Amino acid sequence: MKTLALPPNLTEQVHDAVLAEINAGRLAPGERIVQEQIAQALGVSRQPVQQALLLLRKQGVLRDAPGRGLEVAPLDPDQVEHMYDMRAVIEGLAARRAAESAAERAARQGPALIEAGRKAVAAGSVPKMIAADMRFHEFLYALSGNPLIASAMNAHWTATQRVMGEVLLRDETPRDIWDQHEAMLHAVAAGDADRAEALAREHITQAAGFMVARLRGETAPASPP
Repeated sequence: MKTLALPPNLTEQVHDAVLAEINAGRLAPGERIVQEQIAQALGVSRQPVQQALLLLRKQGVLRDAPGRGLEVAPLDPDQVEHMYDMRAVIEGLAARRAAESAAERAARQGPALIEAGRKAVAAGSVPKMIAADMRFHEFLYALSGNPLIASAMNAHWTATQRVMGEVLLRDETPRDIWDQHEAMLHAVAAGDADRAEALAREHITQAAGFMVARLRGETAPASPP
């Protein structure tokens, strides 16, 4: 871990740094979290570390360890499946509204995000792949014109990052993820709201099937033609 800069929001920075370590597999499920070690590694006091760890506990990323302290919580495949069920609906709405209200902006700004995502996959960097995926979906939320979509999704992104990190560390990138993103972008840019919503829902549903199967140690379902 690198020494962090001082505020604006030190607790948030510590939260993101610890989450990044978990997503990258450097802090594994069941591993005990030691406040003093994290504070020393990040070059901060114990107070923001304590606050960040409590937030991660509340989000389900950490749990109480036997005896005392906290440890990295394992992912629950059933919980992940429920979360992706909700995401499919919200993402579909975002894509529909984006196609209805921001097709021109999607056509102008979206291709750079697709290119960045493909480069992240080629680089093989799990943090870069997660970040590129988040930027693409957050772009659609912004295009939707509905500020409640982004705020609703914020509650799920921490868990989503964990799922993506664990699957990417175990396996290949979920099949055709950036081909799917590109198809969604084309539908939005064309102003085809019905197709944009359908593709977004299909994208999340397929991702859920792939990731939940991997978490359960099963063979992931094949991609539809």
